[in-house]
Parts: sequence; structure tokens; C-alpha cells
Amino acid sequence: MKKELLMASALVGTMGVASVAEAVTSTISGHHRVGVEFNSPSGSVDTNNVTEESSFSVALTETTDAGTTIASSFMLQNEGGGLDNDTSLTLTFTDGTKLDIFNAGNAAGGHDVSVPGSAGEEGVTVTTTNNAPTGLDFFAGSTELGVEWHSAADFLADGLKVSVSASTDTGAAAVGTARADSHWAIGATYVTDAGDTAVTIGTGFSQTDMSNTGTAITSNENGFHIGVSAVTGDLTIAVGYGDGDDVNDDGTTVALANTQVDGEVLKAGIKYVTGDMTLQLGLVSGSAKDSDTQGTAGTTEDSYDKTSASVSYAVASGVTAILGYSDVDSSDEGANDTADGSAWYIGADMAF
Repeated sequence: MKKELLMASALVGTMGVASVAEAVTSTISGHHRVGVEFNSPSGSVDTNNVTEESSFSVALTETTDAGTTIASSFMLQNEGGGLDNDTSLTLTFTDGTKLDIFNAGNAAGGHDVSVPGSAGEEGVTVTTTNNAPTGLDFFAGSTELGVEWHSAADFLADGLKVSVSASTDTGAAAVGTARADSHWAIGATYVTDAGDTAVTIGTGFSQTDMSNTGTAITSNENGFHIGVSAVTGDLTIAVGYGDGDDVNDDGTTVALANTQVDGEVLKAGIKYVTGDMTLQLGLVSGSAKDSDTQGTAGTTEDSYDKTSASVSYAVASGVTAILGYSDVDSSDEGANDTADGSAWYIGADMAF
């Protein structure tokens, strides 16, 4: 018995040492944001509420003897709760190229130009059937079974990076709500200097095939976006445009579950940093024609126009005070939306 205990202790000790020696390199980051939101809907009474958002991210990475880096990550969050691990396994090769596998995403969406807007958490809710897009890559769908390849820097030309992605059918049974069967996409980012100004141009195109058990939809998800960002010292100016077709679920019936959307969106913003203070201003204008039946083109328009601004102040290392404001004017099927309005936000973000 004594020998068995000694052998067991030695085995446990050996496994412990091995687990330390073979552990991948990990880093952690996250934030905790607390604030108060003041909402003023255009068609109902004002409301005030406290908001809290937290996240805890873990990044894992290790390098093989051949020089290939293997990386992945996951995040715990309280926005919606639970574990968010919709990240890929990323292989970075010695020539600078990268390959994302599993949950790789859509290459078009990875090359959006960042357009400034309010840094606050104020939210203005519009009618759920309003399908006017607000993001540049609103048409970029994909499945879990996908890969995305990223070029190294200076691909074919100085300052150019390119990504290509594709995904395939997961084999899940089709249902009334349209779902992505497969996709392919391409995106590119070009960075150059124009005197003292750093200019970034981002663009992407995506095509996603959809399926459902009802009447076949006549337009799959597809579209393109393009944007330009110019940074001169502490001043950033950016503008972006997206156009395409989307498929949304607006209800429980087969028709509403496959709303086809022909939309476009324009975004513009300015950011200026002065000392510990950051000023941001953003504009979003989206419009769409949608239909609640397959094959019938929409004739009336959904619209979404948002103006947002914020002032952020670095109170201490990792601590930022934020004052934000947003105003939204929207319409659904050509009629004024009483769910739009304005909102204020005041709060603080603590990041690590």
C-alpha cells in the first residue's frame, strides 16, 4: 500500500509539473462600465435607468517549434449573460499570413472602417420591424463551419492587406426562418500617407446563400461596403457607405420570418483628442425597402437617422468618465416611428 501511495504521489506530481510546462501563454483583459441612462421616447413618457456592463476576456497563444503561432480566446460577459466564445482558432505563420478556422466570420465585415460616434451607452429603441441598416456590414452572414485567410502586410502593394473567407452548410435541418447555408466574402484594407495625414481605405464584398422550409426567398444576403478614415495628429475624420440585401426575422409567420431587405447606410464621424479629453461626433443615415412576403418587392421605406456625440475624460489610469447623447428620427413603412427619440448617458468605464 505504501508503494502504491508513493507511486500515486509521484504520478500526480509529474502531471502537475507537466501541466505547468505545457500550459499555453494567457493574457486577460476586460472592463466594467456603470452609468445612468435618461431616455426620452417621442411617443411615451421619459424613463431613467442604471446600466451595468462587464466583460472578462482571456486570450490564449502558443508558438510551435516551426514558428507557427496558435491562438484563440473567449469572453465572459454580463451583457446578455453567459460565455461568449464565438471566436476562431487562429494560426499565424512565419510569413505573416493568418488562417482562422471554426467560427471564422465574414471577411467583408473584418475590413469595416471605424467611424466615430458616441462612446456612451445611451440607447434609442425603434420599432422592431424597422429594417433600415445601421452597420456597414449588415449583409455579411456566415456559418460556424468556415475559414478565413488573412494576407501578410504589404500584400501586392505597400500598405495593403487582404482577407478571404468561406463557410459551408452545417447540415442543420431547414426551418421556417431563413438561415445561412454558405457564404464567400473578400475584404481589403489599404493604408497610406498623404503628407501629415494617415489615410485608411477599407472595403468588402459578401455573398450568403440562405435556405428555409417555406417559399424560396428570391434574394439572398449580399452587398458591399467602402469607407475612408483620415487621421491628422489628434483629429480623426471617417466616412463609410454600405449597400446590399439582407434577410431578417420580423415575426412568427413564415412570411415575417423571411423579411427580405434592400437597404443602404451612410455613416460619418469626427473624433478629436485634446489632453485627457476625447470629443466624438457621429452621424448614421440608413434606409431600406422590405417585404413581409417572399418575392414581393417593398414599396414603402424604413428609415433611421441618428446623431450622437460624447465627451470622455481620463480620470485615472484605466478609468474614463463618459457623457454621451444620441437622437434618433425613424420611420417604419413610411410612417413616423413613435418609438424613436433621444437619450443621455453619464457613467464611467474601468478597463484592465
